[in-house]
Amino acid sequence: MEFVAFKDLALGMFPELTDRQLSRFEALEALYADWNAKINVISRKDIGGLYPHHVLHSLAVAAYLKTERPDEWAELTGAATGISILDVGTGGGFPGIPLAILLPGVTFTLCDSVGKKTLVASEVAKALCLENVQVVNARAESLPQTYSYVVSRAVASLDAFYPWVRGKFSRAILYLRGGDIAEETALLMGRFRLRAGSVGTWPVSRWLPDPYFDGKFLVDIRK
Repeated sequence: MEFVAFKDLALGMFPELTDRQLSRFEALEALYADWNAKINVISRKDIGGLYPHHVLHSLAVAAYLKTERPDEWAELTGAATGISILDVGTGGGFPGIPLAILLPGVTFTLCDSVGKKTLVASEVAKALCLENVQVVNARAESLPQTYSYVVSRAVASLDAFYPWVRGKFSRAILYLRGGDIAEETALLMGRFRLRAGSVGTWPVSRWLPDPYFDGKFLVDIRK
């Protein structure tokens, strides 16, 4: 996917995007191509799919909130939100960096235990002048803060991921995950005795109808 096609899809969901935000999104292609040649944080076979497979997939978190939880979306897009988001297992910066471009009033902490990955995320954020992004090389369990939201992209099964972050959020975990979500959700709820209705799923294909996104979901976990 070329940037022009990405731009059309992004503006279709987020027509409020500014020229500066679009310029930052456009810059991602060269930045990740350069860094990925040095440190492999995106499969070399998939670097050509940066916009659909990584940037748009990351923005599905925002598309879900905008369409399904408009009150929360209105808060996130305010001028000074006071809202913080922890991205766990960010790798080279997904979903955190695309979301930070989209939501400049939200503070993002991008966390990964692998130093070379956080180096890439940090340098990309620096090149984009993203003042709302902090990158930390640490395990999520070691972070002392509580955040408004936790986001992540498929770093582990739901029941394995949840213990890392269950004391780290005040609003929700928004987790991009594929596979047998019904089975994983049932296991998560049973193992941790989550209340009925606290876990919901949203098919990413509701926004992105490409077959690549079939079977990919946003899992929303509330207290």
